[in-house]
Amino acid sequence: MAEHEQGSMDIKAQEKTFDGFVKFTTYTVIGILVFLVLLAMING
Repeated sequence: MAEHEQGSMDIKAQEKTFDGFVKFTTYTVIGILVFLVLLAMING
C-alpha cells in the first residue's frame, strides 16, 4: 500500500467549487437583503 504524503493531492477542482459556492451564497444573501429592504419600503 502506498504511503500518503501530506499536501500532495491536487485540490484545484475543490477550490474552484468552494469559490463558486461562496460567491453564490454571497450574492444570494445580498439579493435577499435588498428584497427585504424594498419590501419594507413598499409596505411603509
